[in-house]
Amino acid sequence: MATTAAKRMTLTEGLGERAPAPIRMIPCMPTTWPHMLRPWPSTTPLVFPFDQPRLRYRYFARNAVWDAVDLLDLSGKEVLFPAYHHGVELETLIAAGVKPVFFRVDAQMQSDFEDAREKLSARTAALYLIHYVGFPQDLEAARSFADAAGIPLIEDCALSLLSRSGRVPLGSAGDAAVFCFYKTLPVPNGGALLARVRLRPLVDELPEPAAPPFASMASHLIGSLLGNLELRAGPWAQRLRQTVREAGRWAVHRGRIPRVSTGTQHFERRDVGLGMSAASHVILRNQDYPAIVEARRRNYFLLYAALRGIAPPVTGELTTGVCPLFYPVRVKDKASVMSELLVRGVETVDFWRVRHPAVPEGEFPEVDALRAEVVELPVHQDLSPADAEHVAASLREVLR
Repeated sequence: MATTAAKRMTLTEGLGERAPAPIRMIPCMPTTWPHMLRPWPSTTPLVFPFDQPRLRYRYFARNAVWDAVDLLDLSGKEVLFPAYHHGVELETLIAAGVKPVFFRVDAQMQSDFEDAREKLSARTAALYLIHYVGFPQDLEAARSFADAAGIPLIEDCALSLLSRSGRVPLGSAGDAAVFCFYKTLPVPNGGALLARVRLRPLVDELPEPAAPPFASMASHLIGSLLGNLELRAGPWAQRLRQTVREAGRWAVHRGRIPRVSTGTQHFERRDVGLGMSAASHVILRNQDYPAIVEARRRNYFLLYAALRGIAPPVTGELTTGVCPLFYPVRVKDKASVMSELLVRGVETVDFWRVRHPAVPEGEFPEVDALRAEVVELPVHQDLSPADAEHVAASLREVLR
């Protein structure tokens, strides 16, 4: 995810006098509500993947990618890898000794298994699959491909927590699956590795995760709580959040407090051993997962109904089981559209704009176009139907 607090500030500052403080800011990510910190767990049943044994919780999803390389013994071997990716998961694989071989992803964010088949060789040791913004890849084709080649399938569900392909949970078909929690849920950090049944005993042999720095957890959590207050209370809460943020930056700089930021673009080897914080565990136990999926689907439907004529989503209609992460649209002047939406109180995500240098320039033109044009509109569970209508109306106004 490319939109961070710093980038949001930069965008706002860059608008100068054209950027009056919006009446109410709609954040691009869900926020933490105070009741989620209660020490007693919710009675809502756990859902996949949280109900799975030996789920290995990590600070980042990238740490789980590192674990998957270890679990499947992929260091020094070739892995078929989609040309459309964030970059940090690729950096993790390369740092772990993997040699990526890139295959095509089309303009609708679907993997081209024919292209992958052409690049399959005796050196191929695994197939890496990414489910984009909650929408499933062709799991039957991916599983058949991996089984026919005699290689393991890794499902990257960092953008697709709580999503299904029909009734099949994303992450349940792979030999190993990677999840990121803080993209879908309001936790300060958190990801996980899930291994197929036959591999689960090997998970216990992986090094035990270390506790993350308290300052990192606290700063992300406080920022999310203040974001929630801003969402509900408007301009005065926005000013409070800004004041606290500036004070926090000063304290971190002054005290040289170690901090591990989430949402960053690059893999850091020194952070690979970190586990998920206790606060994230508490928040995860206080979520109403069916309600989250329902709210996200409702908001996506509302945007689709309002925008399909002028800004249809790259991923198309919402299919059964999908828990959408965002509503992805293609625009010609991405920076301008994001800036104009921010003026209207709508935060967006500049989705995967930067190409990793390991991918040959120009080899995948459809992916290049996706990077240049896709903007993600929020549909998360904090948004009311009125919020979703405001997002849609704002984009319509900007595109006019």
